[in-house]
Amino acid sequence: MRVQLLTVNKLITGLFCLLMAISSWAQVKPVVLVLGDSLSAEYGIPRGTGWVRILEEQLIKDKSPWTVFNASISGETSSGGLTRLPSLLSQKKPGIVVIELGANDALRGLAVSQTEINLRKMIQISKKSGAKVLLCGIQIPSNYGQTYTMQFKQLYPQLAQQEQVELLPFFLEGVASKPELFQADRLHPNVEAQSTIFRNVWSSMAPYSNLLKKIP
Repeated sequence: MRVQLLTVNKLITGLFCLLMAISSWAQVKPVVLVLGDSLSAEYGIPRGTGWVRILEEQLIKDKSPWTVFNASISGETSSGGLTRLPSLLSQKKPGIVVIELGANDALRGLAVSQTEINLRKMIQISKKSGAKVLLCGIQIPSNYGQTYTMQFKQLYPQLAQQEQVELLPFFLEGVASKPELFQADRLHPNVEAQSTIFRNVWSSMAPYSNLLKKIP
């Protein structure tokens, strides 16, 4: 009788462990990590109305197993993003990393060469972790000087080609030329602009469409 009881207890324990393992597996969802600045951090607009939230809603609509983690911070530079990225990769283990950084580097007059170094390192460590990368191109107004403006514009396609990652050529395509899509500061897109930004990102994620339908 004692032997039978021990056997039953072992079976119950084994079944419990199996159920816990299945439950734990089911809760693990692949992650799209968004690493950006105020353009992705819902600066000046109500929470839950930014393009990243629209991306989440699109994945839910498509019944995708993927979820989104927005690690964007207003004022973030490429240097700050590079500093934070290793721990984010370790903690979130994303399958896709969306990098939207560089605008604040330009605002601070940082050398394009330094922005290039930082972005390249972010791309490389993301790829090394096993993640796919989408690099979002940023363009700045011509009042920064023709040479600096052109160097900055060329930086993103050059990096994407050299590092063989997907590129969104201009993050604010369809927004930058429309004053009515900006907040009063003329720097940050308003709520109405978010759907356009989302479409820019979503179309550039097309090469990952099959990946987003399943758990990698």
